[in-house]
Amino acid sequence: MSQSMLAAISLVFTLSCYFLIKQLYLKKRVWWLAPILIVPVVIVLFVVSLKIPLPAYFEYTHWLVALLAPATIAFSVPIYRERKLIFSYPLTIGIGVVTGLLLGLLSSWGLMQIFSLPPELSQSTLVRSVSTPFAMEATSAFGGVPELTAMLVLLTGIIGMLVCEPLFKLAKINSPLAIGAALGAAAHGAGAAKASEFGKEEGVVASLTMIFTGIAMVLGAPFFSIFLV
Repeated sequence: MSQSMLAAISLVFTLSCYFLIKQLYLKKRVWWLAPILIVPVVIVLFVVSLKIPLPAYFEYTHWLVALLAPATIAFSVPIYRERKLIFSYPLTIGIGVVTGLLLGLLSSWGLMQIFSLPPELSQSTLVRSVSTPFAMEATSAFGGVPELTAMLVLLTGIIGMLVCEPLFKLAKINSPLAIGAALGAAAHGAGAAKASEFGKEEGVVASLTMIFTGIAMVLGAPFFSIFLV
């Protein structure tokens, strides 16, 4: 089979896999069917079992990564649509952004000090708590590798999505604003999706916190890199 044929099959499988699992997750609502968790596993099994060379897999699917740029611009839509909520709770969203940004950076920096990781890997962890489009843009300021950063962002989102409910119960956090701000600042897109399961207000606050935290990371990365790298 030619490489172009394998590339076309890979693209169709990737898109079909995502939409089918997303529909299944929306119907069942069980954590282990979350697309962010199960889709990468299924795709890896698909590529390995069919022995598809990575250049062939990425020949067409790399356009999906390229869509991250317009996706970043699209984040301005919820900011405009939910502007009343922003003006209603500026302090909550502001504290969520600042706290999430600083804790994400400092916890990653702490991991760098504890473990002897290769420089590229350790520097790529610094922006792991913001959404992928922002993280891939900001990581260059720290000397990180965008591809590694994307994987670490994914891992952070999965962990945040899985541990949030026990942590909220343990800390007795019931406020929709607090739940939304925490998930948006710490677990980016996966956290925003999880927050939407708690309720509409939680989902909106999580989306706004995620967006503002990502913007703050991109703008502040050159400054933070002076102290952390």
